Amino acid sequence: MRGAAERFRGGAQPFREGAPRVVVAGATGFAGALAAQLLWRHPGFELFAVTGRSDTGRPLEALYPRYRVPLEVEELEASRLEGVDAAIVAYPHAAAAPTVAVLRELGMRVVDLSADFRLASLATYERWYGPHPRPELLDEAVYGLTELHRAQIVGAAIVANPGCYPTAAVLGLAPLARAGLLGDVVVYAKQGISGAGRAFDETTHLSFAGENILPYKVAEHRHTPEIEEQLALLGADLPVQFQAHLVPVDQGELASCYVTPTRAIAAGELAELYREAYRDEPFVEVAPAPPGTREVFATNFCRIYAAADEHTGKVVVLSAIDNLWKGTSSQAVQNLNVMYSLPETEGLL
Repeated sequence: MRGAAERFRGGAQPFREGAPRVVVAGATGFAGALAAQLLWRHPGFELFAVTGRSDTGRPLEALYPRYRVPLEVEELEASRLEGVDAAIVAYPHAAAAPTVAVLRELGMRVVDLSADFRLASLATYERWYGPHPRPELLDEAVYGLTELHRAQIVGAAIVANPGCYPTAAVLGLAPLARAGLLGDVVVYAKQGISGAGRAFDETTHLSFAGENILPYKVAEHRHTPEIEEQLALLGADLPVQFQAHLVPVDQGELASCYVTPTRAIAAGELAELYREAYRDEPFVEVAPAPPGTREVFATNFCRIYAAADEHTGKVVVLSAIDNLWKGTSSQAVQNLNVMYSLPETEGLL
């Protein structure tokens, strides 16, 4: 593996001299390819290599022309990664952890996009996913919802990038959880078919997904414990009723959260609670009206709207993100920025 600086001298990648070198493992999937594109144009990192378990020898731009990353897809060979500082690992759960272990042995810092390190509780992981491939690494991992765990991410060896649904739901519910106002919550979430990845099946094939709305993993979605664990850390230890739906759009996600508060809350107090919670967050916007997914398309922004329903006494929170960006790849780059003490918005605005 020769670095991008050697292969493309002449300024094709605008990285700084001495910038941290980063590998994207699993760059042939949707999330990995977008992460590679964001790093390729990032002024603070050098995209050293892109690896994959398929399509080796082909330029990534041949698979994803719109990303224009000319690096060839290579096999991941640990012996050829000397001098690489960090990696984004874009493998499925259970397949990611062994790769993370190899990279950690090389001294690399890792942002993992799988579920393998998102849950602090080993028992909870094994209940929902089965035996953990590398449980000895759990103590090294920090949950990578940047807005909630920024201080821990700075020094982390492994950052577990959140799932897209928990990103939208937890950011939407965090102000209420911190204030002790979550009595009960139902999260009704909708996502574009890109969330299913490149491996299409009968639920994501265009003939089924087009002109259709598909609920899936009813009463068994694996993002449920992730949402519950994060809300519990904020003081709201309660079961969450979560239901995911595929909708016929390419990318985008909207989490509609229906909350029974622990006490009555007026519209003015609710608005101030959210304004104060996210006043200094560069990528969270408190919207003046209900957001749509087009407002956050191809951005790292989460756009949130909260309303008090005087008729029912409930609170409705709407949280919109791009599932491939803030829900996955751009959030990984946001975390890398924090890990390396770069401006958090660098390469993302």
